[in-house]
Amino acid sequence: QVQLVESGGGMVQTGGSLRLSCAASGYYNDYAMGWFRQAPGKEREFVAAISRSGDLTYYADSVKGRFTISRDNAKNTVYLQMNSLKPDDTAVYYCAAVGADYAKPLFSSWGQGTQVTVSS
Repeated sequence: QVQLVESGGGMVQTGGSLRLSCAASGYYNDYAMGWFRQAPGKEREFVAAISRSGDLTYYADSVKGRFTISRDNAKNTVYLQMNSLKPDDTAVYYCAAVGADYAKPLFSSWGQGTQVTVSS
């Protein structure tokens, strides 16, 4: 299994940018990785995913063109560059290992997440 620690969240104004990081340990390179988010009162939702090698990426329609997922396998780290942020992007962001269904996490446990708040 993979242990994950998210960081990089904060408070920004509409149109601003943030870069989230997810430091992984364990069998990190065995997995595709994804970012998910959960806003207050809402279900956790898929944001983006990246294949094990990093050559394939997938995005939710709501973030396509604004967010970019990447990974550095030498550093066991996954990133989420978020540009043109909107108030609707306000949520706690989590990373997770994903499988063939890249929009669903492989394991039931989550890290502590990192809070992103976008003010209007």
